[in-house]
Amino acid sequence: MSESPIKTFEDLECWKACRDVRTFVYREIIPQLPKQEAYRLSDQLIRCSRSTTANIAEGYGRFHYLDNAKFCSNSRGSCWEVLDHLITAFDEKMISENLLNQGRILVNAAIKLTNGYITYLQRAARSQT
Repeated sequence: MSESPIKTFEDLECWKACRDVRTFVYREIIPQLPKQEAYRLSDQLIRCSRSTTANIAEGYGRFHYLDNAKFCSNSRGSCWEVLDHLITAFDEKMISENLLNQGRILVNAAIKLTNGYITYLQRAARSQT
């Protein structure tokens, strides 16, 4: 079985995993949060979850391995930020432990795939020299 060629950032497994994080936050978490959190935790969660995919897309468009890796590092940081906000929501009794655990699984998968892509980009950059 051969792998499909990567033609766009949408083909990257790390982007797909971050998309899962983003859609989970929007569909499952945001509706659970109290209305008074609309401009606080909800806004923060929406921004950092969107940043996970946006940074991968922006890095991909740079067409330079190390620039791309830097943006993927930013995406990874946004994944950790999502997890921290989910923990906050759980600690403040806004979401269930089940939702926290679902989010943790998605975030960890996205980080693992992003780390793999960053490693690939760094190796590719070294092989150019």
